[in-house]
Amino acid sequence: MTDASPPVGITPVAAAQRVAGSTRLQLIGVASLLVILTNAVTFLLPPLLPVIQAEYQITSVAAATWIFTLLTLGGGAGFIVLPKLSDVTGDRTAAVVASVALTLGAGLIAVGNSYGALLAGAIVMGFGGAAQLLPLGFLRRTLGESGLAISVAVLVMATGVGIVIGMIGGGLIVDYVSVQMFFYILTACCALTVVASALIIPQNAPDVSVRRIPVVGTTWLVAWIAALLLAMTQGLEWGMGALVPLAIGVLGAATWVQAQRKTQTPVFDPSIAKSSVVVLSCVVIALIAMVNASFLVLMSNFAQVDPSWFLSPDDSYGLGLSALDTGMLMIPFAVTFLIGGAVAERPVAQGRGLAVFVVGALTSVVGLALLLVVPDQEWSFLVASGVIGFGCSIVYSACFALVQQAVREEKAGMAGAMVGTAMAIGFSLGSAVVTSVLSWTTHVIPGTDIEIAAKGQFSTGYWIAIGIGALIVVAVGALRSRIRIPSDADRI
Repeated sequence: MTDASPPVGITPVAAAQRVAGSTRLQLIGVASLLVILTNAVTFLLPPLLPVIQAEYQITSVAAATWIFTLLTLGGGAGFIVLPKLSDVTGDRTAAVVASVALTLGAGLIAVGNSYGALLAGAIVMGFGGAAQLLPLGFLRRTLGESGLAISVAVLVMATGVGIVIGMIGGGLIVDYVSVQMFFYILTACCALTVVASALIIPQNAPDVSVRRIPVVGTTWLVAWIAALLLAMTQGLEWGMGALVPLAIGVLGAATWVQAQRKTQTPVFDPSIAKSSVVVLSCVVIALIAMVNASFLVLMSNFAQVDPSWFLSPDDSYGLGLSALDTGMLMIPFAVTFLIGGAVAERPVAQGRGLAVFVVGALTSVVGLALLLVVPDQEWSFLVASGVIGFGCSIVYSACFALVQQAVREEKAGMAGAMVGTAMAIGFSLGSAVVTSVLSWTTHVIPGTDIEIAAKGQFSTGYWIAIGIGALIVVAVGALRSRIRIPSDADRI
């Protein structure tokens, strides 16, 4: 087991330079494993939601999508807690804790084999899924100055691989085994990351200036966001009853903001949160994540509907695909996601990150617009998938890279956590918004109690996603004059 904790008097960067030669490939390997697996977990759920809805007899679209929503909310909590845990206890400990959470979450779903177990397991897995950002910290600390570029490259490239494995692997397995057996297999895969993290990732020296983890503030944040999302997705079904979680969410948000101003253990580092670069990056990544989640939910729900379920040709839609076939439609997304990460690297390094935001947003809008014009052909989904994947990828890459450029090495983890949390919230909000739209008008599948969205709701969902993408362009235009990329000496 490699332990890279530097002795007293040696800085983390010096220690990193000392161990880089012998551990570089192993560290990059385990970092890639963490990013691939955690993104596979995130992207395997959308195409499986219709299968899960049928197998577990979940009657509404909103109830089924809550599994994905809780997964991403759990990720938001993990993006906050795990980097802090890394600062307090060391990199190895944080990675092991995250990997254990992934294993426990998948195991809970497999053993519980119920809707309640799916919800509970999803939020635990989501928390562990935040391990995808840990390489931004431990690679940079261990590999020195080269660690910044390497960590961002690993994050973007391995994410593309994870998307392929998640979207195709999940569908491939459930074509031959049950959803329950799939989660047993996933549990075994996640357990491997526990071993790899414990054996390879160095502990590194804890940051003596950080001694507390904002557990209460993080839980509070996730709780009021969840309450607002619950009110949004269940409003039509609960009627006036949805005002209760709405009031709880609004009150929780207001009191959380006030408490964060007074606490000595804020969820986010105030010095980082005041940076214009960080603020814009968080806004942009939340919006592009909403676009991404909207596309995933809309595509998965549309593609797996069989047109023969409808009595009237005017009401019919869908491609009648399996979960595996739906995952295959996402292959272009994964391929262009890989390409986009590489393409964005140079313009961001040259100080053109804001232009990358705009290009990525407009590219994603073009892909969504294609599905408005040609909504019922497999080729249109393949083309749109590739276009949207490229647009999302360059925006994600630019957001993470710009924030890392704005902060010093010791704040790399927290900076990544802020962007990651914004991304997770964006995913949750995007899936909730689109789920609410799909729930406005529904049909019941003949012979079952399972509801599916009416045809017209998909067009509304695409228009909303296009509007969200346009907001990125508006945000960049409004804040462009205030953005200044700091030099190395001016980093926060």
